[in-house]
Amino acid sequence: MGQSRPYRAKALVVEDDPTQREMIGLLLEESEFDVVACESAEAAELVLQGSGDNVVLMMTDVELAGRMTGVELAHAAKKYNPDLDVIVTSGKPLRQRLPDGAMFWAKPWAPLDVIRVAEMKATALSGGSGSR
Repeated sequence: MGQSRPYRAKALVVEDDPTQREMIGLLLEESEFDVVACESAEAAELVLQGSGDNVVLMMTDVELAGRMTGVELAHAAKKYNPDLDVIVTSGKPLRQRLPDGAMFWAKPWAPLDVIRVAEMKATALSGGSGSR
């Protein structure tokens, strides 16, 4: 059965809207990710400090609870883990530069987009050099 799988990739969802946060989390869980959900960039940064190497995908809104923006979090996250896949999303035009390798998704985006990225990442992890 599928329960004996030794490694599940970890995704970090950073969104101050509880409905959006829950929806993204459910989509990623359906794609075989363990999800850590945070309301603020400050909370997400604590997760990255503690287990940043285990997080392989982060999706963050630009506007968050707290003082730090999602763009600032994206830069911090890439410092903790340069290989981290980062998606920054907003309903407004992006005015700040993202770190190299980060993607920007304008809202509204389709839930299928989240599933596609998650499945591509999961395939890359399982077909790559093995689990960490």
